[in-house]
Amino acid sequence: MDRQTRVILLVEDSEDDADLTARAFRNSGADCKLVLARDGKQALDYIFARDAWAGRDTAVAPLLILLDLKLPCSSGFDVLYQLRQSREGQYIPIVVMSCSTEASDIATSYRLGANSYIRKPVDFVEFAEAVALISRYWLSLNQPSLVKGDRG
Repeated sequence: MDRQTRVILLVEDSEDDADLTARAFRNSGADCKLVLARDGKQALDYIFARDAWAGRDTAVAPLLILLDLKLPCSSGFDVLYQLRQSREGQYIPIVVMSCSTEASDIATSYRLGANSYIRKPVDFVEFAEAVALISRYWLSLNQPSLVKGDRG
């Protein structure tokens, strides 16, 4: 699988957090393409290949979605719910990355189908280490669903 087909969808409205995540992925040596959606609508548009993403090759589903919860347009919870109800998004691993440590946010994320919930570290070194671990696990160790009809 080449870099163009190894996609991570980053759903993040904070420009600083998006830049830090992109830098941390580059530093980790992850062989993938990071696609940025700045709100919930853009994330859903990417997965469902509509509006600005109409015509996108839907055979290339993200290997991973990194999802913030506090988003404009559609919340991370809305995105998570819609993806898990869809054929296109039901098998894509979704890691919630949020500053929230609220027990209700964590419980709701898992109830809606998140594969993991990670509190965003404030320190860049810790953040970069977390991203490197995420990259190593989800891109190297994890075995993704091979059900092509269910991956887009």
